[in-house]
Amino acid sequence: MMNGIAVPLRLAIDFALPPLCPACREPVGEATGLCAACWSKLSPIERPFCERLGIPFAYDPGPGILSMQAIADPPSFTRARAAVRYDDVARTMVHALKYGDRLDLAPAMGRWMARAGREILDDADTIVPVPLHWRRLWARRFNQSASLANVVSRLSSVPVSFEALKRVKATPQQVGLSKAERAQNVQGAFRVPAGGKADIARRRVVLVDDVLTSGATAEACARTLLRAGARQVDLLVFARVVDGTRTTI
Repeated sequence: MMNGIAVPLRLAIDFALPPLCPACREPVGEATGLCAACWSKLSPIERPFCERLGIPFAYDPGPGILSMQAIADPPSFTRARAAVRYDDVARTMVHALKYGDRLDLAPAMGRWMARAGREILDDADTIVPVPLHWRRLWARRFNQSASLANVVSRLSSVPVSFEALKRVKATPQQVGLSKAERAQNVQGAFRVPAGGKADIARRRVVLVDDVLTSGATAEACARTLLRAGARQVDLLVFARVVDGTRTTI
């Protein structure tokens, strides 16, 4: 009976208040979708890219080649994968999810992430979302990384551990900080509690976040997980910052 009522009610709501594109606010057919114009502006990250950092290459150098960034400053995580570049449309989607309570965007964003991270998810034992400090979680009411991790988990059948990693330091926002300041800001911010160690000990972990910028947060989380006994940590995000059009080797 409830389903019989819910469908007409949803149709009536959509007619009166049609779903809008999260990027440009034009009406779209589905609440979780982008309009055609904004969809065309998204920049998926496809091979060829650095196998370690997931940064796109200007040309295909062959399998297994690492970027100069990965060689000069290798991260603690083994592989990073991102669905799209952090451009204007992706930024708008991330901000709408994180600050605009647009949880309806999580299923689409999570689907793109699951596709981009298929190879690391195939090897994974557990998914760990980047946690929020309890004060920020209380203010925001949800963790966008956890929402994305739930979608990726459903699509990949890799379980999520929400207790494996905690944010124990209430750090200021990373926006506007230099790379060195970001790293200093998150130093000592994360901890694996005693009850979460069993979820990651000797396991291959996929760390999930919404955006990869300087990598300071991902690096701090990966180091914390590895020190607590994780066998390997990979990183999966919706969007990542890419300097220039495509990096050279």
